[in-house]
Amino acid sequence: MSIRSLIQDMRFSRSQRVVQDRSAAAAAPEVGDSVKQSCWAQMPQELLREVLMRIEASEAAWPPRKSVVACAGVCRSWRLLTKEIVKSPELSGKLTFPISVKQPGPRDELLRCFIKRNRSTQTYYLYLGLTHALTDEGKFLLAARKYKRPTCTDYIISLNGDEMSKGSSNYIGKLRSNFLGTKFTIFDGQPTDVGAKFTKSRSTRLVNLKQVSPRVPAGNYPVAHISYELNMLGSRVRTSRGPRRMQCTMDGIPASAIQPGGVAPTQAEFSSSTAEFFPSLPFFRSKSTRMESFLGPSAKPKDGVIVLRNKAPRWHEQLQCWCLNFHGRVTVASVKNFQLVVSPENGPAGPEHEKIVLQFGKVGKDLFTMDYRYPISAFQAFSICLSSFDTKIACE
Repeated sequence: MSIRSLIQDMRFSRSQRVVQDRSAAAAAPEVGDSVKQSCWAQMPQELLREVLMRIEASEAAWPPRKSVVACAGVCRSWRLLTKEIVKSPELSGKLTFPISVKQPGPRDELLRCFIKRNRSTQTYYLYLGLTHALTDEGKFLLAARKYKRPTCTDYIISLNGDEMSKGSSNYIGKLRSNFLGTKFTIFDGQPTDVGAKFTKSRSTRLVNLKQVSPRVPAGNYPVAHISYELNMLGSRVRTSRGPRRMQCTMDGIPASAIQPGGVAPTQAEFSSSTAEFFPSLPFFRSKSTRMESFLGPSAKPKDGVIVLRNKAPRWHEQLQCWCLNFHGRVTVASVKNFQLVVSPENGPAGPEHEKIVLQFGKVGKDLFTMDYRYPISAFQAFSICLSSFDTKIACE
């Protein structure tokens, strides 16, 4: 039996089992668990592991890789074993399950993605590239919608392109800017580590009035701060024909993560309960505390965390301008184009500081490429790129 025949047979057996279980439940309310389990759940562990490993190895790219996701949905034993076999993007270079967008990218290569912008609805869609072309059909990963407020701008980020609100079960985080659009904070919907600080905001209190899915808590956990340098007139600084100067302080990623043997925080799964992520909070918080949580404790980079900065452009003698080498991934000149590398904040620069962690550039009117790698995730990379879209007349 071929791999594809096995998958089809497995899906048919699963749907047939659901019908049989419903019929049996109607005839006899008390049915043992052994009757409800399918023949696939009874497969010996050694054989099951071999089958799943072959499926995982043969379906390496999307869309065929959906078969791996289907295997995880057969039953509990299949799901646990599939999650054990499928490695994180850091090790495999593949995005398989939804939680993959919250995990660090591959160490040895850039993961190629692209962003589509819809100007009329102020929405942005992130896709995983399926080929080496600049754009293709892509595998949908994330979506974001821009919400303008009197004193700031929010970008709500969701796992569903048709459902982008903080009260949705698909909400995973947001990007918030200050009034000038020069400082941004990335908030995660759930903590990346045990010591993460929860920020109670007005928007969170409003969401608490709604019925929110227990799978993903609508929390505010600051995980990164982005800032654009200002000139004397208060506008974002950019060198002559060069990119904007930006700095990203990744609060949740230790500086040791890029060293040999270093580890970046990795979320294993979405939370199953909001109780563990919502500590007891006072009803009243001081204004200074809320502002500190939003803007960060200071403008200086925190000690011991990763700081990303623009890669310095080089002067091109023939073109007589500053240029960055995007290796064919960017085709349209734009002030939004940038490449970020890890800044050697606490010591001399090494080979790890030369690697491009994130590059973003324009290839069409509303089409942009986004390539990222370890130690940041697709969610963090997408959020950083969204800050480049946020422009105001007073800031340009």
